[in-house]
Amino acid sequence: MNAPAVQVPTSPFPLEATPAEAQAAIAEEFAAFGDWSERYQYLIDLGRKLPELPESWKTDTHRLLGCQSKVWIVAQGDAGRLDFHALSDSSIVAGLVFLALRVYSGRSAEEILATAPDFIDAIGLSKHLSPSRNNGLTALLAFIQNSARRAGADP
Repeated sequence: MNAPAVQVPTSPFPLEATPAEAQAAIAEEFAAFGDWSERYQYLIDLGRKLPELPESWKTDTHRLLGCQSKVWIVAQGDAGRLDFHALSDSSIVAGLVFLALRVYSGRSAEEILATAPDFIDAIGLSKHLSPSRNNGLTALLAFIQNSARRAGADP
């Protein structure tokens, strides 16, 4: 018998036409909040918008190493368009995943590699995340960049 086909979640990304527009929108949205308790709540709300992953993707094969929380991520596509599907068991980390996918998912490998994650400093994330969450965010961004490099190397 054949295994059932995996139902790939529909990706809401990209939300903006370019990575630069996505980063500008993120900075503008976070600037509207007066303090970090409001920004954390917004991150949690964003994380809730991530589509559910198929259970068959929630395995060690798709687990992001370097995160204290559980994060599963799958890259699909080619150099012309890479889509990332990801989810975390942590509310705040899921929000961080949402931000990264908003900037990078649905983009070409070239766009991904040419885009520094400026939104992190623009909204002050690096100063307000615990060291373990910063490590996880770094691991997530490295996974996205490495996926783009591999896709760009394909003929």
